[in-house]
Amino acid sequence: MIKVVIGFKRQQGMSIQEFRDYRRDVHAPILFAIPEAKKIRRFVVSYPADYATSEEPRFDAMVEAWFDNSDDMHKLFLSDNFATKVDPDHVNFIDLASVVRLVTEEVIVVE
Repeated sequence: MIKVVIGFKRQQGMSIQEFRDYRRDVHAPILFAIPEAKKIRRFVVSYPADYATSEEPRFDAMVEAWFDNSDDMHKLFLSDNFATKVDPDHVNFIDLASVVRLVTEEVIVVE
């Protein structure tokens, strides 16, 4: 199993709630409407739990997406549908300069 982890900040001027609403109500339906997204085995979005701390979180969201193998991951991210439908929407809610991506193989330590 392959997992991609992506961390990012919201667009400047966008509130936390606007960011979360846009990602859930606008962006997610765009992603999951393309046939290549059926290769995703699990998809989780995590948000910082407390924005009231003195230290601002490095990311406003972390996305985790699991795939059976790297070929399935590439079929999604390198597809024409992703390039023309999903990727162009990122500029509407993500600070693209903040994006960090890591492709991983999980090692479960405790379950």
